[in-house]
Amino acid sequence: MAKKTTEKSLKDQVVDAALDLASARRWSELSFKEILDHADVSLVDAHEYFDDKTDILVAYGRRIDRHMLENCVFVENEEGTPSLSCREKIFDLMMERFDYVNENRAAVISILSSFKTDPKQAIISLPHLGRSMERILESAGIKNDGICGAVNVTGLTALYLHVLRVWKKDESADMGKTMATLDKALDKAEMLYNDIENRDVFSTLSTIKESVFSCMKKDA
Repeated sequence: MAKKTTEKSLKDQVVDAALDLASARRWSELSFKEILDHADVSLVDAHEYFDDKTDILVAYGRRIDRHMLENCVFVENEEGTPSLSCREKIFDLMMERFDYVNENRAAVISILSSFKTDPKQAIISLPHLGRSMERILESAGIKNDGICGAVNVTGLTALYLHVLRVWKKDESADMGKTMATLDKALDKAEMLYNDIENRDVFSTLSTIKESVFSCMKKDA
């Protein structure tokens, strides 16, 4: 019988077990029960927090967000103004995210590759990714209210997916290509953001949404 664990350690055990298995095998081939067995967690205990593999990915996503936010604390300078621009903050937050994800590179690539055979999984994951992008924008000091907020979140999601495709192929120790791609993408996003006031916001949002699903399709 699986031993009883605390809520925090149980969740971490399951997520760690999933990453461990996914690093050596295809995520699409792993069953929920197999992951629980590897984590030494009973089905009864697990169902308090996880219904399926998707819930495990959500928990991993929250772990990534927590690490990113804990390791990117922005302070003001002596004049009481931000020491970094919003763009610089987003860059730091994104790279902290990629640094952390890179620690489980093989597992994450296995998970992303599974979207080829299960596009529904990608669609289900999109809202959770959107909330992660919201946290990045909020941490950078950018408001996410109203239509403009929707444009910001959708645009940053498209940007992240674009850089993620480069990260998958970037096996360098310093992730130089990933960093350069992110830098260029933020330059383009900044230009688009400044141009929004002169464009139909609904047209802009529609264009960005097409970019998001295009990135997802190419990634799959």
